[in-house]
Amino acid sequence: MMKLLFAGASLAALCCANAAFAQQQAADPDVTSDAATVAEVVATATRSPQSVSRIGSSVSVIDAEQIKERQAPLIGDLLIQTPGVSMTRNGGPGATATINIRGAEGHHTVVIIDGVKLNDPSAPQGGFSFGNLLTGDVSRIEVLRGAQSTLWGSQAIGGVVNIVTAEPEPGFAADVTAEAGQRDTQYLRLGVSGGSERASVRLAGGLFHTGGFSSFAAGTEKDGYDNAGVSGRFNAKLTETASLDVRAVYSDGENEFDGFAGDSAEFGKTKELVAYTGLNLALMDGRFRNRLGYAYTDTDRKNYDPTLAPDALTFAAVGQNRRLEYQGSFAIAEGYDATFGAETEHSRFRTASFFPGFPSPPALGRSRTDSVYAQVQGDVLPGLTLTGGIRYDDHDVFGGQTLGQAAAAWTLNDGATVVRASFGQGFRAPSLYELFSEYGNTTLRPEDADSWDASISQRLLDGDLVLSATYFGREATNEINFFSCFAPTTDPLCAVGGIPRFGYYANVQETKAKGVELAAEYQATKAFSLSANYTITEAEFAAGSNIGNQLVRRPKQMGNLHLNYTWPNDLVTTASVRYVGEVFTNASNTARLDSYVVVDLRGSYPVADKIEIFGRVENLFDEDYRTVPNFGTAGRGAFAGVRARF
Repeated sequence: MMKLLFAGASLAALCCANAAFAQQQAADPDVTSDAATVAEVVATATRSPQSVSRIGSSVSVIDAEQIKERQAPLIGDLLIQTPGVSMTRNGGPGATATINIRGAEGHHTVVIIDGVKLNDPSAPQGGFSFGNLLTGDVSRIEVLRGAQSTLWGSQAIGGVVNIVTAEPEPGFAADVTAEAGQRDTQYLRLGVSGGSERASVRLAGGLFHTGGFSSFAAGTEKDGYDNAGVSGRFNAKLTETASLDVRAVYSDGENEFDGFAGDSAEFGKTKELVAYTGLNLALMDGRFRNRLGYAYTDTDRKNYDPTLAPDALTFAAVGQNRRLEYQGSFAIAEGYDATFGAETEHSRFRTASFFPGFPSPPALGRSRTDSVYAQVQGDVLPGLTLTGGIRYDDHDVFGGQTLGQAAAAWTLNDGATVVRASFGQGFRAPSLYELFSEYGNTTLRPEDADSWDASISQRLLDGDLVLSATYFGREATNEINFFSCFAPTTDPLCAVGGIPRFGYYANVQETKAKGVELAAEYQATKAFSLSANYTITEAEFAAGSNIGNQLVRRPKQMGNLHLNYTWPNDLVTTASVRYVGEVFTNASNTARLDSYVVVDLRGSYPVADKIEIFGRVENLFDEDYRTVPNFGTAGRGAFAGVRARF
C-alpha cells in the first residue's frame, strides 16, 4: 500500500511539474536546459548530464586525474575510498570481490559500464563480482548511493556504480602505461584514439599478471592471476542531428584459488563481454534528445581442478542479458528537464557442477522484464531543484512492480551551502538461479526497500575547504535467503517431484540500516591538499531470531584519509590511510574479524613533457588483516612504472 501511495504522489508531482513546464514553455519557447554546459556534471543520478548542484541524491565522482594519481589496478580498490563503500574479497586479484554500499548486500549494487548494466544472471543472487574488473581505460567512476530503482531497475537498492571508459578524440593520440613490482606483478596498457569531427574511434588493451599470494590465510601455495582485456568506442556524426555510438569491453581472466580448508590447485577462468550500439537523434534544436540502444552482456565462468585430471572441469556457468531500450530527454524550459524511457530485457543462465561425488543437474532458465520510467526535474525557486520519478516493471514470473522517487537540492549563500534530501524505493527481482536452480522457488516475490538521506555541504575559506555531512537510512523487506530443510518436514517445497532437497530460496529476511557519512576536502596551499571521509553504519537484521544483530561482514565504522603534496621540483606524493572497523562473520554475532588500518604511499614525477614515472608502496606497515575468515590479504608490496602520451 505504501508503495502505491508513494507512486501516486510521485505521479501527481510529475503532472504538477508538467503543468509548470508548459506555462514556462509558453512564456519562453526558445530556452533550453543548461545542464550539459556546466563544468561539473554527473549522469548516474538522472540518466542524463546534470550539474552536481541540481542533484538531490548522494553521489561521489572519481575522475581521470584521481584514477591516475591513486594507481589502483582494480576498480574495487578505488571504490572503497569513497564514503559508505566496503569490500570483501576471497584472496587477491581475480578472486570473488563484493562491494557493499551503505551496508546493503553485494547483489544490491547495480554496475553500469558505458551505459550497460553488467550484473551477472548466472550468479546465485545475480550480483556482480569486482574481482576481474581492472581500471584499464576507465576515465570516470560515479558512485550513487541509496535506492535508485526508479531509473536503474532491479538490484539498485544499495546504489549504482557507473563506470565510463575514455572517449575518442579528434586527431591522433596514444598513451601507454607499464608497471612492475612485487609478487611477480606486471601490467601493460596501451590506448590509441583518432578521427575527425565526423567520426572518431578509441581502442585500448591491457595485460595484467601477478604471481599473487596464498588465498588461504595459513597456506603456502601462491595463487596467481592473469587478465587480458580490450575496450573500444566508436562515434560517428551521421547528420547534424543524428549520431551513432558503438562501445565494447571484453575481459579474459584466469585466477588460482583456495578453499576454506587449505591450499588448492584449483583455478577458474572468467570471460566477460559488454557491448552496446546506440542511435541518437536530437530534435527541436537539441531540446528533444532521443536514444535507441541495444545492449548485450555475456559472462562465462568455469572452474577446474587439475588434481582430478588434466583440465578437469568442476563448475560451469553462463549468464547473458539482452536489452533493447529507448530513452528520451526534453528540455521543456530553462531549468526544467524531463527524462523518460522504455526497456525490454531478456536474461538467461545455465550452471552445472561436475565435482566427483557432488554433481548437480544442469540448472537453466530465462526471464523477460518490460519497463517504463519517467522523471522530471525543475528549478522551482532560485537555487531550489526538485526531482520526481516513477517506474513500472513487468516481470514474466512474479508480475508487476511500481516504484517512485523524489529528491531536492537547495543551493544557498551564492553556492557556498548546498542542502540535499532524497527518498527512493528499490527492488530486486529474484535471480534466475533463485527461481530455476535445484534450490529454486518460482513463488518468490521481489525484494523491496525504502531508503532516504539528507545532507548539507558547506564551502569555507573562499572555497578552499568543503565540509559535508549526510544522514541515511534504509528498510528492506522480502529479502531472499536460503531456507534449510530438516527432516521430518511437511513443507512441500522441501521435496520436488517427491525427491527431498537440502533447502530452497525464500523471502525470509528483513534488514534495516542507518548511518552518517562525513567528508572534507581542503586545499591548504597550492602544493598541499587533503581529503577525508568517515562513515558510521548500523546495518542490522530487522526480523527473525537474529533481530538487532549486525549484518555479516558489514563494518560499523570505516574511513579514508588522503594527503597530497607537490614538491618544488614537480614531484607529487600521496599518503593514504584506510581504516575499517571490526565485523561479525556470522548472523548470531559470535565470531568476528578485527579492525585494521592500511597505509599506502604513492608518488609520480614528470621526466619530460609527456613522460611520467610513478611508484607506490601498498600496505606500508605490512598489516595482517582479513575481510573474509580464513582468506588472506596482500602484505607490503612495492611497484613502479612509467606513463607516456603521444
